[in-house]
Amino acid sequence: MDDAALRRWLTDLCAVDTTSGREDAGLDPLLALLRALGADVERQPVAPGRTNVLARWGEPRVLLSTHLDTVPPFLPPRWEDDVLWGRGACDAKGQAVAQLAAIDALVRGGARGLAWLGVVGEETDSAGAQAALALAPALRGLVALIDGEPTEGVLATGQRGVVHLRLSCRGRAAHSGTPERGRSAAWPLLEWLSALRALPQATDAELGPELWNLGVLRAGEAPNVVPAHAEAHLLARTLPGSRLVAEVRRLAPPEAQVEVLLDEAPDRFPEVPGFPRAAVPFGSDAPRLRALVPDGTVVLAGPGTITVAHSPDERLSLGELKAGVELNARLAGRFLELATG
Repeated sequence: MDDAALRRWLTDLCAVDTTSGREDAGLDPLLALLRALGADVERQPVAPGRTNVLARWGEPRVLLSTHLDTVPPFLPPRWEDDVLWGRGACDAKGQAVAQLAAIDALVRGGARGLAWLGVVGEETDSAGAQAALALAPALRGLVALIDGEPTEGVLATGQRGVVHLRLSCRGRAAHSGTPERGRSAAWPLLEWLSALRALPQATDAELGPELWNLGVLRAGEAPNVVPAHAEAHLLARTLPGSRLVAEVRRLAPPEAQVEVLLDEAPDRFPEVPGFPRAAVPFGSDAPRLRALVPDGTVVLAGPGTITVAHSPDERLSLGELKAGVELNARLAGRFLELATG
């Protein structure tokens, strides 16, 4: 694959706004690319304006996958020398280009048994990955899944779990001039959060530290009223055997409530000899999609860095893209060898 084609593919995909919920806006350039690569293509409707795309080259043994949606706002692509700036450059349209170019190289070399899956909604509800499990009958011969995310070209050791908690406290409203007639809901919540911050931080040699973020904090209606309600939303990245939710409940003050709004388990991914591994700080669709592989073999890897994803500085260099093509070709080739050996 020459540099001009890689630049054109990436530009064409990034030129369309496919923020979550409107992924179908990017179907035309994607389907044109897949047709040019000689794929048998199947569309899987997920919701209005949202369609998964499965492409096959023979009976699938190795599946490469990434997501079709991006986070807002849309940032149109622009090249500065050999670097493409714009939304989706590395997360994850650059992943799609690296995977499809790798498939093209393998197919031109005589390989068969490859498939590619683009899913919707990874940035929000993972609706595409959940719907994709219905494709299992067409993929029953899989030996491995390669999920594309910006991991700086190394294989992820796994990913931490995600827990979304809502912590709330109840009080009694009163005039701010006579606070003794009320009971503030704010102070118990703040003390609760302070106690949580003082807990020792758990860590895992492969997955990294367990941590949580205080993303939302609300209390009261007006500055001259003792607040009768206060709440906080925490998003935690959890480790296997996590005791975070138990500790949150143990430290809860009287008349407090703990609600678990989301609870996704952590996951570990296998080693592949000859490929370096590292912990990553983000989640992906890999834990859901690995159910498509009978023995659950999955790797998470791709070009670019998560440090610029979701930011105004999102970008991917041509050198990173070419390294991603090589990485995906090596990985897919290794799994194809295992499937036939």
